Amino acid sequence: MHRSEDRILTTHAGSLPRPETLVEMLVRKSRGEEIDGTAMAHLIEESTRDVIQKQLAAGIDVGNNGEQSRESFFTYVRHRMTGFGGRSERPIMRDLVTYPSYRKLMAPRFQRTMVDLLHAPKAIGEVTYRDRTEVELECAETLRLLGEQKSKFTEPFMTAPSPGIIASAMLNEHYSNYENYVNAVANALKTEYQYIASKGFVLQVDCPDLAMERHTSYADRPLKDFLGYVESNIEATNRALEGIDAEQVRMHVCWGNYEAPHDLDVSLGEILPLLYRAKVGALVLEAANPRHQHEYRFFTQHPLPEHMSLVTGVIDTKTNYVEHPEVIADRLERAARAVGDPRRIMAATDCGFETSAGLGEVAEEVVWAKLRAMRDGADLASERLLRN
Repeated sequence: MHRSEDRILTTHAGSLPRPETLVEMLVRKSRGEEIDGTAMAHLIEESTRDVIQKQLAAGIDVGNNGEQSRESFFTYVRHRMTGFGGRSERPIMRDLVTYPSYRKLMAPRFQRTMVDLLHAPKAIGEVTYRDRTEVELECAETLRLLGEQKSKFTEPFMTAPSPGIIASAMLNEHYSNYENYVNAVANALKTEYQYIASKGFVLQVDCPDLAMERHTSYADRPLKDFLGYVESNIEATNRALEGIDAEQVRMHVCWGNYEAPHDLDVSLGEILPLLYRAKVGALVLEAANPRHQHEYRFFTQHPLPEHMSLVTGVIDTKTNYVEHPEVIADRLERAARAVGDPRRIMAATDCGFETSAGLGEVAEEVVWAKLRAMRDGADLASERLLRN
C-alpha cells in the first residue's frame, strides 16, 4: 500500500451509487427471480465505467469498481460459494429497537426496492468456494475498465467480506458451533482473497462484525463475551489471509452504515487493541460521524503499530451535508497528531455509500460533491502537514 508521502491520499470504503435499473435487477437476482443476464452485464459494465471516471474526476487516489456487480457487500458470496439457502432471521440493531418512534419515522426508507440484509440466506450445508469464475470476471473487467482511463489511480483496491460478517449475518443451520462455521467460511474465502491480491489490488476486508455486532447479536450479552467473539473473528480473518502480504491488505471496521442514534455502539477504545492483532497493513475506521469523531484520541492511548496506516473517515456516509474542506482538514490534522506521522494517514469515507443495492442514505449527486470536498480538504491538510 502507498503511504501519503507527498500529499494526503484519498480513498473511500467501497460501495458507490448504482443506477436504478441495475438496482432493480440485482434485487430481483437476490430474490431468485429470472433476469436478463446479458442486459445486466451491460449495465454493470456501463455503471462501473461511470463510477471509475467519477472517482478520478473527484480526485480519488485509491479507487475501485464501486461494487457495481454485487447485490451487497457480503450476500453476493451466495453466488460464489456452496452451502447457502433458506432465510436468516437476523436480530435488528438494538438502537432501532430502543427508539420505536425513530423506526416509525424512518419506515418509508425501508420500503424502497433494496436487498434485504436482515433476511440473508443461511448456511444449510458445507460452505466451500465453488469456483473462481465470478471473481476472475470481476477483477478482469475492473482492470480492463481502469486501463481505458487516461488518468490513473495511485493504486486500485477491491473489497471482500470478513469471515465474521458472513457467519454472523448469514446464520448457521449446518455446523455444530459458531467456531466451526466461521473457520469454514474463512477457508472458503482464502480463494477470493488470494485471487484479488494476485491481480495487484489492495484487498479491503470488510469487518462490521468487529463493532456493529455489539449492538446486534451481542446486545444482551456481557462486553467480555463480545470481545471474545472479536478475537475469534480476527483469528478467522488471519487464517483466510494466510500467504498474503499484510502490506497489501486493509481492514474496514464500522458500527453499521445506517442513520440512527448509534448510542449503543461499542467504543473504539474497547476493540482497538484487538484490531491490532489483524495481519493487515491499514485500518479503515469511521471518524466523521457525530458518534465516533472524537475517537482519534484512542490512538494516543493505544499507539498504531509501526507497520500500520490509518485510513480515517472524514466524510459521513449517512448525511447529505457536504463537509467543508476546512472541517475535513481539521479531522486529518487531528488524526495525524494522534498517530504521530501524517504519512501514515489517508482520507476516506466512514463507510460505503450503497452497501447493498438500493440502500443508500446520500443522494447520488451529493456523493460526488462529498468526494470532491474530501480531495479539497486533503489538499489543505497536505499543505499544513507535509509541505511546511
